[in-house]
Amino acid sequence: MDWWTFSLYVILAVFGCISIYGASYDFDHTSFFDISQRSGKQMVWLGMSLCIGVLILHIEANNFFSWSFFIYLAMMGVLLLTVVVAPEIKGSRSWLVIGPFSIQPAEFAKFATCLVLSRFMSSYNFNINHSRNAIIVAGIILLPMMLVFFQNETGTALVFLSLMMMLYREGMPGIILFLMVCFAGFFLIGIRFGDIYFLTNTSWGQFAVLLITLLVVCGMLLIYRKDHQTPKMLLTWNLVFLGVGVLVNVFGWWMFNICYLQLILLALTFIYLAFQSLKTRSAVYLLIGFFTIASAGFLYSTDYAFDEVLEPHQQIRIKVLLGMEDDPTGAGYNVNQSKIAIGSGGFFGKGFLNGTQTKLKYVPEQDTDFIFCTVGEEQGFVGSVIVLGLYIGLLLRLITLAERQQSAFSRIYGYCVVSILFFHVFINIGMVLGLLPVIGIPLPFFSYGGSSLWAFTILLFIFLRLDADREQRR
Repeated sequence: MDWWTFSLYVILAVFGCISIYGASYDFDHTSFFDISQRSGKQMVWLGMSLCIGVLILHIEANNFFSWSFFIYLAMMGVLLLTVVVAPEIKGSRSWLVIGPFSIQPAEFAKFATCLVLSRFMSSYNFNINHSRNAIIVAGIILLPMMLVFFQNETGTALVFLSLMMMLYREGMPGIILFLMVCFAGFFLIGIRFGDIYFLTNTSWGQFAVLLITLLVVCGMLLIYRKDHQTPKMLLTWNLVFLGVGVLVNVFGWWMFNICYLQLILLALTFIYLAFQSLKTRSAVYLLIGFFTIASAGFLYSTDYAFDEVLEPHQQIRIKVLLGMEDDPTGAGYNVNQSKIAIGSGGFFGKGFLNGTQTKLKYVPEQDTDFIFCTVGEEQGFVGSVIVLGLYIGLLLRLITLAERQQSAFSRIYGYCVVSILFFHVFINIGMVLGLLPVIGIPLPFFSYGGSSLWAFTILLFIFLRLDADREQRR
């Protein structure tokens, strides 16, 4: 077994228990091992997690390959059952209550999805660029994602998108990741500046997104077709017509929405690129043309998605993050108090159990989703850097292990583990610092909760077992 990875796991889990003790400290119950308190319960769950880990290490590695489809189908059945029978807790229906115990199946669906992806993608002659394979892979990821989304656990559902990083490592074209970044940017720009107008009735947000779309189209033509003439022509004609449109509005000859002119120009761009595709017999022109239409359609669907798909509390969180609203006592309260706690820690922190924000319970969920603020307040900048260093060390070590695997199944599973852990750490710490919207996902091995700790332990130890058997799986 790789003892470096195991050691980092134990250190993070123990530090997590200590932080939970500090975050939930009760003057009437000062014992660290009091199982009536959260720190004591977390220690029990950590002990059980180690037992689960040892059990996994004694399972024949080939069984994970053989059982992958059964495990995946079983977990999908449990997720579907959760949607139907789970009670509503804090607005979501994601917990199965079994007597005195509660368990969140969505956490365990992650390792099940990783196993079946690794099994399918390691099959003979697999190629991610074949449309049939790409559709099946997308279906494997989207099925648990949608079932978790129906439980009203949007944050956990988004975690499955992190597997795109693994797909990129396994040969998925980089353009897909680039397009995802583009559409995410279009969404944020459209929402943030959509209600700000110039020239009476032209939205800055829509104008900016449509202009960026044109620039991206020109960039793709340069990169993928080495075509210098078409981008020059498109930029010239678009700038001429947009300039004329602006002047017409400025002088009051005809007041109209400039974005309509941009849409007409993008439609003409699509027609021209389709003609170029037929002329040169190159599908690249046509695909780039479809990007122009898809971008425009996505832009004008963002308002509907924001108003009708997202829940009100999710809308207000995004607005607070983007600076559209200031709600320090409402939706922005958690992040505001978290930043106060972290900032008050200074360079060396206030010391263990000396944090005022956390001891007075100013920060909601300070031992679960916002556990990192306890580290920032009590251990300061130095302690925060150490914790981040431990996570970075774990991720780099896992990448090293993934690259030394002798089988595609083990390598793909390893990168699935890296992708999920990276997403959790990046998003959790980003939302605690107020850099990302609050979506409610735990910090791996740190946040309070048996389901998340067990699920992350299973996810990690399966890979440790595969790595220990890598020579036999050559």
